[in-house]
Amino acid sequence: MSHSVHGTFVSEKINKIRWRPDEFNNSHFFLTGSVDNDCNNIKLWDFHENDEEDDVYPFLISTFPYCGDVTEMKFLNADYFVTSSSSGSAHLMKIVPAYTDNIALKSEITWNKIHQFKNGEASPCTALAVYENDIVTVGEDGCINLLNTKVQKVHGKIDDADSCSIQCVIFLKHNEILTSNLRGQLKIWDLRSSSNNPNSTFMISGDQVTPTCLTYHPTQRHLIITGDDLGALTTWDLRHNTYPVNVLNAHEGAISEIQFEPENPDQLYSCSSSGEIWQWATKSDVRQQLADGTETNVWLAPDNVKNKLEVFTLMPTLGKPINSLDLNRRRVLCGCDNEAIYLINGVNF
Repeated sequence: MSHSVHGTFVSEKINKIRWRPDEFNNSHFFLTGSVDNDCNNIKLWDFHENDEEDDVYPFLISTFPYCGDVTEMKFLNADYFVTSSSSGSAHLMKIVPAYTDNIALKSEITWNKIHQFKNGEASPCTALAVYENDIVTVGEDGCINLLNTKVQKVHGKIDDADSCSIQCVIFLKHNEILTSNLRGQLKIWDLRSSSNNPNSTFMISGDQVTPTCLTYHPTQRHLIITGDDLGALTTWDLRHNTYPVNVLNAHEGAISEIQFEPENPDQLYSCSSSGEIWQWATKSDVRQQLADGTETNVWLAPDNVKNKLEVFTLMPTLGKPINSLDLNRRRVLCGCDNEAIYLINGVNF
Protein backbone atom coordinates (compact mmCIF):
# COMPACT_ATOMS: atom_id res chain seq x y z
CA MET A 1 0.00 0.00 0.00
CA SER A 2 1.50 3.32 -1.08
CA HIS A 3 0.71 6.34 1.09
CA SER A 4 2.50 9.13 2.93
CA VAL A 5 2.38 10.18 6.58
CA HIS A 6 2.81 13.79 7.71
CA GLY A 7 3.09 14.43 11.45
CA THR A 8 2.90 17.82 13.18
CA PHE A 9 3.65 18.59 16.82
CA VAL A 10 0.89 20.81 18.29
CA SER A 11 1.95 21.01 21.97
CA GLU A 12 -1.22 19.44 23.41
CA LYS A 13 -2.98 16.09 23.58
CA ILE A 14 -5.69 15.76 20.93
CA ASN A 15 -8.80 13.89 22.03
CA LYS A 16 -11.00 14.48 18.94
CA ILE A 17 -10.24 15.37 15.33
CA ARG A 18 -12.77 15.99 12.53
CA TRP A 19 -12.60 17.01 8.87
CA ARG A 20 -14.90 19.90 8.00
CA PRO A 21 -17.35 18.56 5.40
CA ASP A 22 -17.95 20.25 2.07
CA GLU A 23 -20.16 19.44 -0.90
CA PHE A 24 -17.26 17.94 -2.86
CA ASN A 25 -16.00 15.90 0.12
CA ASN A 26 -12.57 17.43 -0.46
CA SER A 27 -12.17 19.70 2.54
CA HIS A 28 -8.77 20.86 3.71
CA PHE A 29 -10.15 22.37 6.95
CA PHE A 30 -10.37 20.33 10.13
CA LEU A 31 -11.05 20.69 13.86
CA THR A 32 -9.17 19.46 16.89
CA GLY A 33 -10.32 19.26 20.50
CA SER A 34 -7.77 19.05 23.32
CA VAL A 35 -7.62 17.17 26.63
CA ASP A 36 -5.68 17.45 29.91
CA ASN A 37 -4.92 21.18 29.63
CA ASP A 38 -5.62 23.67 32.40
CA CYS A 39 -7.67 25.44 29.75
CA ASN A 40 -8.59 23.27 26.78
CA ASN A 41 -9.56 24.52 23.35
CA ILE A 42 -11.11 23.78 20.00
CA LYS A 43 -8.98 24.74 17.03
CA LEU A 44 -9.73 25.14 13.33
CA TRP A 45 -6.88 24.25 10.99
CA ASP A 46 -6.18 24.40 7.26
CA PHE A 47 -4.22 21.51 5.74
CA HIS A 48 -3.85 23.20 2.35
CA GLU A 49 -1.34 21.16 0.39
CA ASN A 50 1.46 22.51 -1.79
CA ASP A 51 2.32 20.17 -4.64
CA GLU A 52 5.79 21.72 -4.90
CA GLU A 53 6.70 20.72 -1.33
CA ASP A 54 7.41 17.22 -0.09
CA ASP A 55 5.91 17.81 3.33
CA VAL A 56 2.53 19.15 4.39
CA TYR A 57 1.88 21.32 7.45
CA PRO A 58 -1.39 22.55 8.95
CA PHE A 59 -2.05 26.26 9.46
CA LEU A 60 -3.87 27.31 12.62
CA ILE A 61 -6.90 29.41 11.63
CA SER A 62 -8.83 29.98 14.86
CA THR A 63 -8.83 28.97 18.54
CA PHE A 64 -11.79 28.79 20.92
CA PRO A 65 -11.11 28.34 24.69
CA TYR A 66 -13.08 25.40 26.09
CA CYS A 67 -14.05 24.49 29.65
CA GLY A 68 -13.17 20.87 30.36
CA ASP A 69 -11.83 18.12 28.11
CA VAL A 70 -13.37 17.91 24.64
CA THR A 71 -15.06 14.50 24.74
CA GLU A 72 -16.79 14.58 21.32
CA MET A 73 -17.24 16.70 18.19
CA LYS A 74 -19.78 16.07 15.42
CA PHE A 75 -20.50 18.22 12.35
CA LEU A 76 -24.13 18.95 11.45
CA ASN A 77 -23.06 20.58 8.17
CA ALA A 78 -20.12 22.60 6.88
CA ASP A 79 -20.85 25.55 9.19
CA TYR A 80 -22.25 24.04 12.40
CA PHE A 81 -20.90 21.42 14.76
CA VAL A 82 -21.69 20.15 18.27
CA THR A 83 -19.24 19.46 21.08
CA SER A 84 -19.42 17.83 24.50
CA SER A 85 -17.33 18.42 27.60
CA SER A 86 -16.05 16.65 30.70
CA SER A 87 -17.64 19.56 32.60
CA GLY A 88 -21.07 18.13 31.72
CA SER A 89 -22.00 20.68 29.06
CA ALA A 90 -22.67 20.60 25.32
CA HIS A 91 -22.26 23.38 22.78
CA LEU A 92 -23.57 24.24 19.34
CA MET A 93 -20.68 25.94 17.53
CA LYS A 94 -20.45 27.84 14.27
CA ILE A 95 -17.59 28.49 11.88
CA VAL A 96 -18.01 32.17 11.00
CA PRO A 97 -16.27 33.99 8.13
CA ALA A 98 -15.75 37.13 10.23
CA TYR A 99 -14.16 38.99 7.32
CA THR A 100 -12.35 38.19 4.10
CA ASP A 101 -9.13 36.68 5.42
CA ASN A 102 -10.27 35.49 8.83
CA ILE A 103 -12.49 32.65 10.03
CA ALA A 104 -13.65 32.50 13.65
CA LEU A 105 -15.23 29.90 15.91
CA LYS A 106 -18.36 31.07 17.71
CA SER A 107 -20.58 29.48 20.37
CA GLU A 108 -24.23 29.65 19.31
CA ILE A 109 -25.93 27.68 22.11
CA THR A 110 -24.56 26.33 25.40
CA TRP A 111 -26.45 23.59 27.22
CA ASN A 112 -24.73 24.16 30.54
CA LYS A 113 -24.15 21.33 33.06
CA ILE A 114 -26.88 19.13 31.58
CA HIS A 115 -25.14 16.12 33.11
CA GLN A 116 -24.86 16.14 36.92
CA PHE A 117 -24.39 13.59 39.66
CA LYS A 118 -26.92 13.30 42.50
CA ASN A 119 -24.75 15.50 44.75
CA GLY A 120 -24.92 18.34 42.22
CA GLU A 121 -21.38 17.98 40.92
CA ALA A 122 -20.88 18.13 37.16
CA SER A 123 -20.81 14.76 35.44
CA PRO A 124 -18.68 14.34 32.30
CA CYS A 125 -20.71 14.21 29.09
CA THR A 126 -19.06 11.15 27.60
CA ALA A 127 -20.54 11.10 24.08
CA LEU A 128 -23.09 12.62 21.73
CA ALA A 129 -24.80 11.77 18.44
CA VAL A 130 -26.55 13.92 15.84
CA TYR A 131 -29.39 13.32 13.40
CA GLU A 132 -30.26 16.38 11.29
CA ASN A 133 -31.11 19.05 13.93
CA ASP A 134 -31.52 16.59 16.80
CA ILE A 135 -28.77 15.84 19.30
CA VAL A 136 -28.56 13.24 22.05
CA THR A 137 -25.96 13.34 24.83
CA VAL A 138 -25.01 10.70 27.41
CA GLY A 139 -22.83 10.89 30.49
CA GLU A 140 -21.26 9.30 33.53
CA ASP A 141 -24.43 10.20 35.45
CA GLY A 142 -26.31 7.53 33.46
CA CYS A 143 -28.69 10.10 31.92
CA ILE A 144 -29.73 10.74 28.32
CA ASN A 145 -30.48 14.30 27.15
CA LEU A 146 -32.40 15.17 23.99
CA LEU A 147 -31.47 18.50 22.41
CA ASN A 148 -32.33 20.42 19.26
CA THR A 149 -30.27 23.06 17.49
CA LYS A 150 -33.31 25.38 17.40
CA VAL A 151 -34.01 25.24 21.14
CA GLN A 152 -31.96 26.65 24.02
CA LYS A 153 -33.41 24.29 26.63
CA VAL A 154 -33.17 20.53 26.96
CA HIS A 155 -36.41 19.32 25.36
CA GLY A 156 -36.26 15.74 26.61
CA LYS A 157 -34.44 13.76 29.27
CA ILE A 158 -34.28 10.16 30.44
CA ASP A 159 -33.16 10.40 34.05
CA ASP A 160 -31.49 7.33 35.49
CA ALA A 161 -31.44 5.67 32.09
CA ASP A 162 -28.56 3.60 33.43
CA SER A 163 -27.20 2.79 36.87
CA CYS A 164 -23.62 3.27 35.65
CA SER A 165 -21.78 5.47 33.19
CA ILE A 166 -23.06 5.48 29.59
CA GLN A 167 -20.00 5.40 27.35
CA CYS A 168 -21.29 5.64 23.76
CA VAL A 169 -24.40 6.56 21.76
CA ILE A 170 -25.44 6.48 18.10
CA PHE A 171 -28.70 7.16 16.23
CA LEU A 172 -30.21 4.11 14.54
CA LYS A 173 -33.26 6.00 13.24
CA HIS A 174 -34.64 9.48 13.80
CA ASN A 175 -36.41 8.34 16.97
CA GLU A 176 -34.20 5.43 17.98
CA ILE A 177 -30.78 5.36 19.61
CA LEU A 178 -28.30 2.72 20.77
CA THR A 179 -26.25 3.21 23.94
CA SER A 180 -23.51 1.19 25.62
CA ASN A 181 -22.53 1.34 29.28
CA LEU A 182 -19.53 0.65 31.48
CA ARG A 183 -20.70 -2.91 32.23
CA GLY A 184 -20.87 -3.93 28.58
CA GLN A 185 -24.62 -3.64 28.10
CA LEU A 186 -26.05 -2.29 24.85
CA LYS A 187 -29.55 -0.80 24.94
CA ILE A 188 -31.95 0.34 22.24
CA TRP A 189 -34.19 3.29 23.15
CA ASP A 190 -37.34 4.57 21.45
CA LEU A 191 -37.27 8.35 21.92
CA ARG A 192 -41.02 8.58 21.24
CA SER A 193 -41.88 6.29 24.14
CA SER A 194 -43.21 7.72 27.40
CA SER A 195 -41.39 4.94 29.24
CA ASN A 196 -37.91 5.42 30.67
CA ASN A 197 -37.05 1.81 29.89
CA PRO A 198 -35.13 0.58 26.83
CA ASN A 199 -36.85 -1.47 24.13
CA SER A 200 -34.16 -4.13 24.39
CA THR A 201 -30.94 -4.86 26.24
CA PHE A 202 -28.14 -7.19 25.20
CA MET A 203 -24.57 -7.72 26.28
CA ILE A 204 -21.10 -8.41 24.95
CA SER A 205 -20.44 -12.06 25.71
CA GLY A 206 -17.82 -13.34 28.14
CA ASP A 207 -16.39 -11.41 31.08
CA GLN A 208 -17.41 -7.83 31.69
CA VAL A 209 -16.11 -5.82 28.74
CA THR A 210 -16.70 -2.11 28.20
CA PRO A 211 -17.58 -0.91 24.68
CA THR A 212 -15.48 2.16 23.95
CA CYS A 213 -16.91 3.09 20.53
CA LEU A 214 -19.85 2.28 18.25
CA THR A 215 -20.53 2.65 14.55
CA TYR A 216 -23.02 1.35 12.00
CA HIS A 217 -22.52 0.13 8.46
CA PRO A 218 -23.14 2.95 5.90
CA THR A 219 -25.61 0.95 3.80
CA GLN A 220 -26.88 -1.62 6.33
CA ARG A 221 -27.73 0.32 9.46
CA HIS A 222 -28.79 -2.81 11.32
CA LEU A 223 -25.13 -3.93 11.23
CA ILE A 224 -23.33 -2.48 14.27
CA ILE A 225 -19.63 -2.73 15.12
CA THR A 226 -18.42 -2.11 18.68
CA GLY A 227 -14.83 -1.59 19.78
CA ASP A 228 -14.01 -2.40 23.41
CA ASP A 229 -11.45 -1.84 26.13
CA LEU A 230 -9.78 -5.19 25.44
CA GLY A 231 -9.08 -4.28 21.79
CA ALA A 232 -11.75 -6.48 20.18
CA LEU A 233 -14.22 -5.66 17.39
CA THR A 234 -17.68 -7.19 17.84
CA THR A 235 -20.33 -7.32 15.12
CA TRP A 236 -24.05 -7.21 15.90
CA ASP A 237 -27.03 -7.73 13.61
CA LEU A 238 -29.81 -5.74 15.28
CA ARG A 239 -32.42 -7.86 13.50
CA HIS A 240 -31.21 -10.67 15.79
CA ASN A 241 -29.51 -8.90 18.67
CA THR A 242 -29.38 -11.58 21.36
CA TYR A 243 -25.81 -12.64 20.59
CA PRO A 244 -22.98 -11.04 18.58
CA VAL A 245 -22.42 -12.35 15.06
CA ASN A 246 -18.66 -12.49 15.49
CA VAL A 247 -15.80 -11.19 17.63
CA LEU A 248 -12.41 -10.19 16.22
CA ASN A 249 -9.44 -9.90 18.56
CA ALA A 250 -7.73 -6.88 17.10
CA HIS A 251 -5.64 -4.24 18.89
CA GLU A 252 -3.36 -4.70 21.87
CA GLY A 253 -5.10 -1.91 23.78
CA ALA A 254 -8.57 -0.35 24.00
CA ILE A 255 -10.07 0.71 20.67
CA SER A 256 -10.49 4.50 20.66
CA GLU A 257 -12.54 5.00 17.51
CA ILE A 258 -13.82 3.10 14.46
CA GLN A 259 -15.18 4.42 11.16
CA PHE A 260 -16.42 2.90 7.94
CA GLU A 261 -15.38 4.71 4.77
CA PRO A 262 -18.84 6.06 3.73
CA GLU A 263 -18.42 5.59 -0.03
CA ASN A 264 -16.45 2.34 0.26
CA PRO A 265 -18.12 0.39 3.08
CA ASP A 266 -15.87 -2.62 2.61
CA GLN A 267 -13.23 -0.50 4.38
CA LEU A 268 -13.16 -0.02 8.18
CA TYR A 269 -10.61 2.06 10.10
CA SER A 270 -9.66 1.68 13.76
CA CYS A 271 -7.25 3.31 16.19
CA SER A 272 -6.25 2.31 19.68
CA SER A 273 -4.75 3.28 23.03
CA SER A 274 -1.79 1.08 22.08
CA GLY A 275 -0.84 3.62 19.38
CA GLU A 276 -2.04 1.69 16.31
CA ILE A 277 -4.13 2.87 13.36
CA TRP A 278 -5.34 0.17 10.98
CA GLN A 279 -7.31 -0.23 7.79
CA TRP A 280 -9.53 -3.33 7.55
CA ALA A 281 -10.13 -4.12 3.86
CA THR A 282 -12.24 -6.83 2.25
CA LYS A 283 -10.01 -9.16 0.22
CA SER A 284 -10.19 -8.69 -3.54
CA ASP A 285 -11.57 -12.17 -4.26
CA VAL A 286 -14.29 -11.64 -1.64
CA ARG A 287 -15.17 -8.25 -3.19
CA GLN A 288 -15.73 -10.05 -6.48
CA GLN A 289 -17.98 -12.57 -4.75
CA LEU A 290 -19.92 -9.68 -3.22
CA ALA A 291 -20.31 -8.13 -6.67
CA ASP A 292 -21.51 -11.46 -8.08
CA GLY A 293 -23.98 -11.92 -5.24
CA THR A 294 -22.38 -15.17 -4.08
CA GLU A 295 -21.17 -13.61 -0.81
CA THR A 296 -22.97 -11.51 1.80
CA ASN A 297 -21.52 -8.71 3.89
CA VAL A 298 -18.25 -10.04 5.31
CA TRP A 299 -18.93 -8.53 8.73
CA LEU A 300 -21.94 -10.81 9.06
CA ALA A 301 -19.87 -13.95 8.59
CA PRO A 302 -20.43 -15.98 11.77
CA ASP A 303 -17.02 -17.60 12.09
CA ASN A 304 -14.35 -17.01 9.43
CA VAL A 305 -14.67 -13.23 9.02
CA LYS A 306 -10.94 -12.72 9.66
CA ASN A 307 -10.10 -14.88 6.64
CA LYS A 308 -12.06 -12.48 4.43
CA LEU A 309 -10.24 -9.33 5.56
CA GLU A 310 -6.81 -7.82 5.09
CA VAL A 311 -5.38 -5.55 7.79
CA PHE A 312 -2.97 -2.75 6.90
CA THR A 313 -0.97 -0.67 9.38
CA LEU A 314 -1.23 2.93 8.19
CA MET A 315 1.80 4.17 10.13
CA PRO A 316 4.33 2.82 12.64
CA THR A 317 2.95 2.12 16.10
CA LEU A 318 3.27 5.12 18.43
CA GLY A 319 4.30 5.00 22.05
CA LYS A 320 1.16 6.91 23.07
CA PRO A 321 -2.59 6.39 22.49
CA ILE A 322 -4.24 7.45 19.23
CA ASN A 323 -7.51 8.91 20.49
CA SER A 324 -9.39 9.85 17.33
CA LEU A 325 -9.48 9.45 13.56
CA ASP A 326 -11.49 10.85 10.67
CA LEU A 327 -11.73 10.09 6.95
CA ASN A 328 -12.02 12.33 3.91
CA ARG A 329 -11.57 10.77 0.49
CA ARG A 330 -8.10 9.18 0.44
CA ARG A 331 -6.95 11.05 3.54
CA VAL A 332 -7.03 9.96 7.17
CA LEU A 333 -6.48 12.29 10.12
CA CYS A 334 -5.62 11.13 13.61
CA GLY A 335 -5.00 12.89 16.93
CA CYS A 336 -2.79 11.50 19.67
CA ASP A 337 -1.57 11.73 23.24
CA ASN A 338 1.96 12.40 21.98
CA GLU A 339 0.80 15.99 21.27
CA ALA A 340 0.84 15.50 17.51
CA ILE A 341 -1.62 15.23 14.66
CA TYR A 342 -1.05 13.08 11.58
CA LEU A 343 -2.29 13.31 8.01
CA ILE A 344 -2.11 10.00 6.15
CA ASN A 345 -2.34 10.78 2.43
CA GLY A 346 -3.11 8.53 -0.51
CA VAL A 347 -4.72 5.66 1.40
CA ASN A 348 -5.97 3.00 -1.00
CA PHE A 349 -9.76 2.85 -0.67
